[in-house]
Amino acid sequence: MPFADPIRRIPARATTSAALADGLPTPRRYAAVAALCFGTALVIIDGGVANVALPTIARDLGVGSSAVVAIVTVYQLMLVMLLLPFAGLGERIGLKRLYQLGQLIFTIATLLCFFAKSLPFLLVVRAAQAVGAAGALAVASALIRQTYPSAQLGRGLGINSVVVSSSAAAAPTIGGLVLAVAPWPWVFASAIPFALASLLLGRALPDAPPRDRHFDGYGAVMCAAMFGLVIGGAESAVHGDSPVVSAAIVLLGVAVGAIYVRRERVTANPILPVDLLARPVIALSTIGGFTAFVASMTLLLSTPFRLTHEYGFTAAEVGAAIAPWPLTNMIVAPLTGWLSDRVPAGLLGGIGMSVSIVALVLIALMPADPSYFDVAWRMALCGSGFGTFLPPNARLIIGSAPRERAAAAGGLVSTVRLVGQTTGATLVSALLAAGVGAGAAPPLVSAGLALVAGLCSLARLRPSVRDARGGEAEAAQPATVR
Repeated sequence: MPFADPIRRIPARATTSAALADGLPTPRRYAAVAALCFGTALVIIDGGVANVALPTIARDLGVGSSAVVAIVTVYQLMLVMLLLPFAGLGERIGLKRLYQLGQLIFTIATLLCFFAKSLPFLLVVRAAQAVGAAGALAVASALIRQTYPSAQLGRGLGINSVVVSSSAAAAPTIGGLVLAVAPWPWVFASAIPFALASLLLGRALPDAPPRDRHFDGYGAVMCAAMFGLVIGGAESAVHGDSPVVSAAIVLLGVAVGAIYVRRERVTANPILPVDLLARPVIALSTIGGFTAFVASMTLLLSTPFRLTHEYGFTAAEVGAAIAPWPLTNMIVAPLTGWLSDRVPAGLLGGIGMSVSIVALVLIALMPADPSYFDVAWRMALCGSGFGTFLPPNARLIIGSAPRERAAAAGGLVSTVRLVGQTTGATLVSALLAAGVGAGAAPPLVSAGLALVAGLCSLARLRPSVRDARGGEAEAAQPATVR
């Protein structure tokens, strides 16, 4: 094995803080990057591969279509609830340890899918999978920061974005191929090879000593409850039959959140990173990232309905028309990640959102009888805009945080992505329920959200925002184009 000797000569626990400050040496770095890529792929694939199998699972388990959707929502909700608490736990027990423990839990839970003979048992297994996935995802960005030299952080996050995009694009194809030759439990098992590869290569991951600090279990429970109640209540408002109960759940979540935020503001090591959000550059990046993810998910989920109902596209034509989005992202994300090490993230983000706004307006104003090319080039243009915005935005959040709070910053990035995507899905459901979700309204709403993201990005170019804390933000992004 080509990495065996270098890894053996550099014991994980012997890694010094100075070495971690400038990334891992090669070729150990390459093994660590491969481990992180496999770990990211398994989380993304497992989150998307289940969608294809839902009709088959509903038939085999004898449940309704509306009930079987819980297989997806339980997984997503558990991820959102656990990411920030697990980021805090990773700082306490060690990032590498939590990352690999999460993958081990995921693998064991996946094997239990073969014993699922009822929907309740399968939901418990999916929740366990989400626990493992959250453990890995919560600390992945912090491990990326420790793996790459600081001057190449944007490049590393760009590569990670490519893995996310390509895994999301490949998940439906993988699910369909597996279902064609095997029963539905093998759909979930398709991610196990990625987990095993990541575990085997994970010996090369950076292993900085854990921080000697108390883990706030009560705060972790409150954090999970806040996200669970607000997002669960919003989902039930769209899909349930009792708006009053749904509103009560959301209000309870808001009340818990208000109490929790006040408590976290006086906590030394908060689970909810209010200390990081107090920094203007991180706050603006978080708001911009959230609105960008809501905008992208709103468009991606509503477009199939519009292409099918308004323009008469077949399912295969819909998939082919949307495919240029992730394919363009695979090209643009590493390029913008590389550029973010040389060009201010505020400038890149402003350019990216300007391109996306133009593309979204063009999508809303498509001709009455569009061809495949009419849709495809607009989707490619829009995807390139979001691909230009998101990697530099993530780099700035992670790079602007103190190194000892890198796990919290990484958890914040992942939480913003998942909450934004979940909010976008809920928004599309609401637009469809209102009768305007299959027309020009969703891309116009997305354009408005992209405008907010672009303004937040450009605001980061102000000197008072860039260097609000004596060079911290300045160290995370170049002041001028190199």
